[in-house]
Amino acid sequence: MDVTLPRCSDRARSIRSSPSASGSRNPNDPLVLASASPRRLALLAQIGITPDDVIAADIDETPLKDETPRNLALRLARQKAEAVKADGAAILAADTVVAVGRRVLPKAETEAEARECLRLLSGRSHRVYTGVAVKTASAIRDRLVETRVAFKVLSAAEIETYIASREWHGKAGGYAAQGLAGRYITSIIGSYSSVIGLPLYETANLIESARS
Repeated sequence: MDVTLPRCSDRARSIRSSPSASGSRNPNDPLVLASASPRRLALLAQIGITPDDVIAADIDETPLKDETPRNLALRLARQKAEAVKADGAAILAADTVVAVGRRVLPKAETEAEARECLRLLSGRSHRVYTGVAVKTASAIRDRLVETRVAFKVLSAAEIETYIASREWHGKAGGYAAQGLAGRYITSIIGSYSSVIGLPLYETANLIESARS
């Protein structure tokens, strides 16, 4: 899917809008996506939502001591929403965490990291947690979606073929379910769109609630 990204800004900028006469939110008020991820932008487009702007949130994503994967995903989503400042707009943020048990897998940046992720995922199930948060002037609303994903047993050749594709780069858990890795996934129990990066049902409901 070809998607045109709105202009990104390294720093938060203000978006002005006139409040409704009643003081409640206007359904036409701006929506800002606090992520430069083209996958999340494409998912929003799939359900007819186009953000008015994209402002990538810059936060420290290091897990806290003894923090569970589910708590990490929700905390980071909320922090991303809080980090972006855009007056009069609803800020949408999300974070996806892939975990084997309580072990959080990295967003693979090197071949060694990706290879280790695939070895851990091979022949077993794991969980994907996506936290979603929508911030307005009055509140932050959030949801956490948990999905169970199972991989076939991967041969050494399959792992190296996937490593060579570079599809894993920057992906939570070292794989992209919507790409070549889809041939290794034996089952998904839960939200497929959440595994890609944004649970559409929950996201649409959060946005609707924030704008009501």
